[in-house]
Amino acid sequence: MTVLTALVRPGRTRTLVMFGLAAALLLLAPVVLSPFRLDLLAKFLCLAMVAVGIGLAWGRGGLLTLGQGVYFGLGAYLMAMHLKLADAGPGGVPDFMLLYGTGQVPGWWEPLRSPVSAILLVVLVPAGLAALLGWAVFTRRVRGAYFAILSQALAAAFAVLLIGQQQTTGGTNGLNGFRAFFGYDLADPVNKQMLYLIAAGVLLGMVAVMRQLTVSRFGELLIAVRDQEDRVRFLGYDPALVKVVAYVVAAVMAAVGGALFVPIVGIISPADVGVVPSIGFLIGVAIGGRATLLGPVLGSIAVSWAQTSISEQFPSGWIYFQGALFVLVIAFLPGGLASVVGTLRRRRAAEPATDGPATDLLADGPATERSPA
Repeated sequence: MTVLTALVRPGRTRTLVMFGLAAALLLLAPVVLSPFRLDLLAKFLCLAMVAVGIGLAWGRGGLLTLGQGVYFGLGAYLMAMHLKLADAGPGGVPDFMLLYGTGQVPGWWEPLRSPVSAILLVVLVPAGLAALLGWAVFTRRVRGAYFAILSQALAAAFAVLLIGQQQTTGGTNGLNGFRAFFGYDLADPVNKQMLYLIAAGVLLGMVAVMRQLTVSRFGELLIAVRDQEDRVRFLGYDPALVKVVAYVVAAVMAAVGGALFVPIVGIISPADVGVVPSIGFLIGVAIGGRATLLGPVLGSIAVSWAQTSISEQFPSGWIYFQGALFVLVIAFLPGGLASVVGTLRRRRAAEPATDGPATDLLADGPATERSPA
């Protein structure tokens, strides 16, 4: 009975069990899914990595990040540049530069010839941009809708920049036609399974990092900044620094997801990094439950799967279904689908107290708990 109670109630035991179950399901997928469906699931896992970061920044920190497509795109384009240079060979020129450019590789492309440099830049460039932007914004105490609009404008500007640089980024066509990934042939089904397992392992690692951050002192500070920023500042902490750290972690997770997205899907274009994809990332997190550990991941995967399935039957109807689902969740279930179990548990726990004095209800912790901002 003690074991069952530990599995039902929130805590370390239930977290470990859920984590192990998720890992087992991901490892079982190559056995039960066709190669086509496995490739789709690998793509969904890359998008779920972005959702993990949004869950930290928005769910825990209250930062409405509407521009994560920027960091997803940075990681994706940096990896795509490396793959194009690797396919061209030592000293070679990517094929699209021969068609649209001068036939010479720009100097800022050259560091991406090295696999080690490419991996480092995938992490450092988005982290540096997020740190710079976050520090400039949060030190000026920009928050709420103003921060959301600013991040969304950044995503729009980034997409326009990519479209205008056809000679170096491929323009609207983006970068595609990759043949190998760090020496492994992308046409080989075995290597595609390897990419899926890498994506699954990275996603599980991000969830584990997210868990450690939320239960640490930093997680407590992040929630405190979200709920009472002025009080945190009065206690001697710098809320801007806490927000910057959360924003940078979310940016790195999005960039890593973008870097893995490129060899799995085989293309990256401005259509994958603009305003609409950025809002799509947020919708998945909101539907799954932004303040929970696995809610953003499950919500992102579910929305991506629904988009693929519904688009096959109703190509022009998905965007309306997505918008309606988002409105319904925000209006009637602000905590997302992951909050259904907790809501039912609190109602069940509160039922015996309805016949007692009013002070019993006021003393009940969950009944007076503040919902996430």
